[in-house]
Amino acid sequence: MSASPTATPAASATGVALRVEAARLLVAVLDEGRSLKAVLAERLPGLADPRDRGLLEAIVFAALRHERRYAFVLAHWLSKPLPMASAKDRNVARLLLVGLAQLDALGLPPHAAVAATVEAVKQLGREGLAGLFNAVLRKATREVWPAPAALAVSSSHPDWMLRRFAIDWPDRVEVLLAANNSEAPLWLRANAPRFSRAALAERWRAAGIASEPGLAADSLRLVERANPATLPGFAEGAFHVQDLAAQLAVEALDPRPGLRVLDACAAPGGKTLGLLAAVGATGEVLALDVDARRLERLRGLVASLKPSEARFEARLADAGQPAGWHDGRGFDAILLDAPCSATGIIRRQPDIKVHRREDDVAALAALQAGLLDALFPLLRPGGRLLYATCSLLRTENDAQIAAFLGRTPAARGLPLDARFGFDTGHGSQRFPGEDGGDGFFYALLERRAEAPQVSPGAAGSSSTARKPPPAMR
Repeated sequence: MSASPTATPAASATGVALRVEAARLLVAVLDEGRSLKAVLAERLPGLADPRDRGLLEAIVFAALRHERRYAFVLAHWLSKPLPMASAKDRNVARLLLVGLAQLDALGLPPHAAVAATVEAVKQLGREGLAGLFNAVLRKATREVWPAPAALAVSSSHPDWMLRRFAIDWPDRVEVLLAANNSEAPLWLRANAPRFSRAALAERWRAAGIASEPGLAADSLRLVERANPATLPGFAEGAFHVQDLAAQLAVEALDPRPGLRVLDACAAPGGKTLGLLAAVGATGEVLALDVDARRLERLRGLVASLKPSEARFEARLADAGQPAGWHDGRGFDAILLDAPCSATGIIRRQPDIKVHRREDDVAALAALQAGLLDALFPLLRPGGRLLYATCSLLRTENDAQIAAFLGRTPAARGLPLDARFGFDTGHGSQRFPGEDGGDGFFYALLERRAEAPQVSPGAAGSSSTARKPPPAMR
């Protein structure tokens, strides 16, 4: 075995500590079943330097995006697997993923990446493994990596997900897999009507920050990633972070001034802001969510950005049980951004590939059907409901809407234009990476004008209150 590399700037105390923390984050996600979003929210704020936060996040994202392929490579290069019995063992084992991610996906300078990772092994109290780590990581810089024959392994996707993609989108499989493993751009939404997109883009341009407009009316994509909190206008509430596809959901529903609108599964609140801006001072928006902490963050977001003077209420409630919260008044429009498999946002949440199971899909489809059945009757005749998911699976999307229309004579589907994606027959599907946005499905449904009103007690009888699986929304 080679000796440990000499110290480099990347092997400084800070650089080594970052690699150790990256390994611990991977343990939390891969071995403890926690969501990446949750563990990053806990641990990133503890890093004062934004460059350290950016590097830590980049390493962990890269390791999770390519974890299955890296595990395959390590299985070929190690004579036996590293032990995983204790917490310290797991931290050390996941540190090898940290090393490969730096060399492969991130392309960091090999000498610095190897040095810092080997020093991290020592900091974790496994000095005896430093030589092994040095040898494996140097092998990774010199030799051609073994190539998995199975596409699911080479693309680091679970077998079941690849199989579903092949059934639903046989001509797009490799494009979808590549998009899921790519880095997502940073999309922002100008807080219209208080701040215009054009004025915000000009303000950033003057500060040397380039941006591009997107398909959604108030959308802007940063040409180079940056911390949103450092951008001009952040402190004034001039914008908020929201992907292009999520912004398009509000535009697909097209709520007008003065309407009464329900945001059925509202947290984290980006779409709520769009609804409030659209209905204006004469409108009304009721936002529901089953998660108290997420709902409180939504309230804070609305209070800080104040997109309009519309009447607004955020209520802790199960949208699928309207008898517990509905006041008997019909809605002009309903936005149902339904809990789903989240297979369209894997590039933003790569741990979905780890946490999602195939049997989750059937449970989610049943939950979605219950929400549709419960909420649609609350529309006034002529009112519209937009069903949206961030899923790529037809079971949750086109097939879900086809089944709903088949059992709901009062409903009819309305067309959406090409901005909203590929026409599936019962809705529109956007794929990850298209126009820079996430994968999303939209179906616009109208309540026939002659349909009778249904009492809130009757609606929701088929819905079951349940929280979604982790890492889903």
